Amino acid sequence: MRSSTLFRRINRHPVQVHAARQLPKPEPVVRVPASIVEYGAYIDGKKADPVGIPESLRLVREHNAVSGDSSAFLWVGLHEPEAPEVEWLAEVFGLHPLAVEDAVKAHQRPKVERYGDSLFMVLKTIAYLDHDELTASSEIIATGEIMVFLGADFVVTVRHGEHCPLTEVRERLEDRPELMLRGAAGVLHAIADHVVDRYLQVADLMQLELEEVEATVFADVSSRDINRIYQLKREMLELKRAVTPLQSPLSALPQRRVIPSEMREYFRDVGDHLSRVCEQVESSNELCSSILQAALARSNALANEDMRKISSWVAILAVPTMIAGIYGMNFDFMPETKQVWGYPAVLAVMITACLLLHRGFRRNGWL
Repeated sequence: MRSSTLFRRINRHPVQVHAARQLPKPEPVVRVPASIVEYGAYIDGKKADPVGIPESLRLVREHNAVSGDSSAFLWVGLHEPEAPEVEWLAEVFGLHPLAVEDAVKAHQRPKVERYGDSLFMVLKTIAYLDHDELTASSEIIATGEIMVFLGADFVVTVRHGEHCPLTEVRERLEDRPELMLRGAAGVLHAIADHVVDRYLQVADLMQLELEEVEATVFADVSSRDINRIYQLKREMLELKRAVTPLQSPLSALPQRRVIPSEMREYFRDVGDHLSRVCEQVESSNELCSSILQAALARSNALANEDMRKISSWVAILAVPTMIAGIYGMNFDFMPETKQVWGYPAVLAVMITACLLLHRGFRRNGWL
């Protein structure tokens, strides 16, 4: 009886174990950061069918291993990501923790740093904000940042700020497969060229703004005009802080080993454009300082001119006031008070003295 019962118990358990083994395994969950704007694997200059980011990276590396080059790459674009999202991508691409920390915190100085076989580049983005009417708190130059992680077979862009999106750059490259064949370095060149072109556009608009202000400096300058010039000066300094620090890292970029030799000429061309922008920004900044000084000098000159006019009229009116004050004193014995010609004589003296003073001030340019 015990043996039959034990046999039934043992016989039940294998059936249950066998049934459990036949259950389908759950599919692995692919995590994709919510801040990703777009991503894609580009093979032979064309975008491959969309799959997960790790799978796309594996597909790109398999293609490069077979073809023996690095023309295939993966491009991932993010906009203001959170720290866990960038850390997940850091695990996928093997990004350096220091670069990941800079990409999350933002507000970094333009720079190019090398971490092993990859580069980390920070680009300041700028945009010109047009206003119908400027106020003391109006912002003319808006700034943002684009961080680029560059590897042999991947590009990860992290953008902070609402302006200067990279959709235009991506669409332009996708429309021309020969540009995509340049690999990940070609994408970095397109991004840098796009950002520097924006620098030039904003610098030209600020130049026009300064020329308009310069034309009104020697007119009637008011405190409102000086506030506007000072505001332009402040925005020019913001523009200078965004543009000038990039010149040195970008000029050294073609010497980096990560950049292919056939792409170095393109980066030198972007560096030349940036040098032109820096020179224009520097000259505009000096012009803005000169305009501000001229406006302050003009305002002081107008104030001095007004003070001379006021002082002249006060001096002219002081003569009749003095004479009227003297003869207004209540003394019994005063000369000319009992004379018939006293009143006309006093008026004649007042008028003559005022005319003489007025003529003298006119000759000296005070009136």
